[in-house]
Amino acid sequence: MVNAHTFYAIAVMALITALLRFLPFLIFKGKASTPPMVEKLGRLLPSAVIAMLVVYCMKDVNFSASAGYLPAIIASLLVGVLHVWKRNILLSVIGGTVAYMLLVQFVF
Repeated sequence: MVNAHTFYAIAVMALITALLRFLPFLIFKGKASTPPMVEKLGRLLPSAVIAMLVVYCMKDVNFSASAGYLPAIIASLLVGVLHVWKRNILLSVIGGTVAYMLLVQFVF
């Protein structure tokens, strides 16, 4: 049986997650237009998140041997090509992940 501490921790996390999801609707309800700062963040944050993910994914790449960096470079290029071609983030991420795993397991 799950103890009470675990139950309360999950309940608090669920409540905070729900609150963060509904907070923008509570703050901006009834307003005719979105503030310019929020619109600017909406334009800039997706690129910033992608840049952070690229840095995080490439930080441990070993450039001393081709097996260390080629799978990551090829998969990253595939993600870029898929995204430019289809404009579907889910397809890009899944395609890059599958390509990376196949390259690491069977090619390099």
